[in-house]
This record gives sequence, C-alpha cells and structure tokens, in this order.
Amino acid sequence: MSLQRLRTEARYSEIVIHNGTVYLAGQLDEALNPGIERQTRETLDAIDRMLAEAGTDKSRILSVTIYLKDIDADYAGMNAVWDAWVAKGAAPARACVEAKMYSPEVLVEMTVVAALP
Repeated sequence: MSLQRLRTEARYSEIVIHNGTVYLAGQLDEALNPGIERQTRETLDAIDRMLAEAGTDKSRILSVTIYLKDIDADYAGMNAVWDAWVAKGAAPARACVEAKMYSPEVLVEMTVVAALP
C-alpha cells in the first residue's frame, strides 16, 4: 500500500493518493471571481488540473461533495456549468449542501474522490 501526498502544506495536502484512489482537498476559484457560473468553471478547471497531476481525469471521479454558500440562489447556476463539464455516462456519486464558507466571496467549493486508471 503506497501513500503519496502532493502539494503538501502545514495543514493539509491538496492531493492524496492511496491504493489507487485520489483524494482532492476542497477546490475553489482562487481568484474569487464574481458569479456562481464563473466560480464553478474555475473550480472545475482546478479539479481537472489536480486530477491530471495525480494521473487521472474527470471520467474516473467516484464522488464529489459540493458546498454552496447559498443553495437557493446558486444551485441552478452551478448545475448548468456542472452538467456541461461532467463526462457523459460518468456522473459520479454527488452530494450538494449549503455551507458557511471561509470567506464571504467564496460561492462554491468541491471535494473529489477519483480512481486511478
């Protein structure tokens, strides 16, 4: 059983790989652009980059937890971007919840678990 940590900081690792499974720390739009659609796109782009660095891609995502600052205001906009991004026939298990974010500008954050090829 190998354990690999990538982009490790004092409090967390951005990527952890163990037993053929990739775990991503919460991903978000680092620039905190305005609007749920833009933040969702930037978050998904970050997920794509992290998965590529770990040696996998979005078609191998097992589960995603999506945290929204305001689920009533932002659920539809997030889903519009999400639906265009998800690999056809490869929709992962998913949960979406409303959460208090670390900063008022953060509208969406996602954690991901994916399989290696």
